[in-house]
Amino acid sequence: MTIRSRAPLLALLGLIAAGPASAQQGAEVAITGRCERLVIGGLDITQNCKEQLVNTVSRGRTTFDFAAWDGQSLSFSGAGTQHEQTEETEQLQPISLVVPGMKNKEGIVRTPAPAVGACKFSKPEPGKTMIACEATSQGKTYAGVFITETKAGAEPGKEGAKDGSANSPKP
Repeated sequence: MTIRSRAPLLALLGLIAAGPASAQQGAEVAITGRCERLVIGGLDITQNCKEQLVNTVSRGRTTFDFAAWDGQSLSFSGAGTQHEQTEETEQLQPISLVVPGMKNKEGIVRTPAPAVGACKFSKPEPGKTMIACEATSQGKTYAGVFITETKAGAEPGKEGAKDGSANSPKP
């Protein structure tokens, strides 16, 4: 497993933690690390989970996207303006939508469904960061746990946002 700088993760989670004005801007960050758990519709597919998580903040919504090697994907989405701090070091993002997906020859078929749940993550800081999401929708369980960590002296900026807004929030 390649461990890279968490500068983009720190920037994006910082945007989420900063509140509504920052969350309105768009940013997407791909984060490498270790997928600890992936459950889609009650089916545990952790063994197929990729070592990458994509976190998007756009139009007031925060989304955490998990993917599996077998073509399945799972997104947890909630209004970024509703996140709250549960402790000094932990943030809670309420989830109102899960989006399971399956890749086929025509593309990716996604089936969004209303959900109740939350993603929690620690405030950005050097070392490990865990992002844990869990939600229920139509009587089924959806869950994802992802851990990222950095080595001391990791070179910043090797992972990056698709646009510069994650690194430089605008008023």
